[in-house]
Amino acid sequence: VQLQASGGGLAQPGGSLRLSCEVSGGIFRMYAWAWYRQAPGKQREWVATVPIWGTTNYADSVKGRFTIARDNTKNTVYLQMNGLKPEDTAVYYCNRLGATGGWGQGTLVTVSS
Repeated sequence: VQLQASGGGLAQPGGSLRLSCEVSGGIFRMYAWAWYRQAPGKQREWVATVPIWGTTNYADSVKGRFTIARDNTKNTVYLQMNGLKPEDTAVYYCNRLGATGGWGQGTLVTVSS
């Protein structure tokens, strides 16, 4: 499975960004997918999950601000990020829920004024 994350960049506090992750080489629709992030000097942490069907889940730190979605016709996972805070600064990765490898390069999000 290959994961191509994109959409990162520089945003001001309170701003928005939309991340995309195009998945190739696997059966996208058969898995739950998640976004993770790794801030400088910290361990990678889970951000949000979109299941095969059903309710999405979010880390408390992003609940109410971020929205995860999937498009099975495009093999793509999205993360809409609103109300960005400086503590959201990190490299963002998508992967199958529970995956331990194959992270890809991620996309850098920097929130700063």
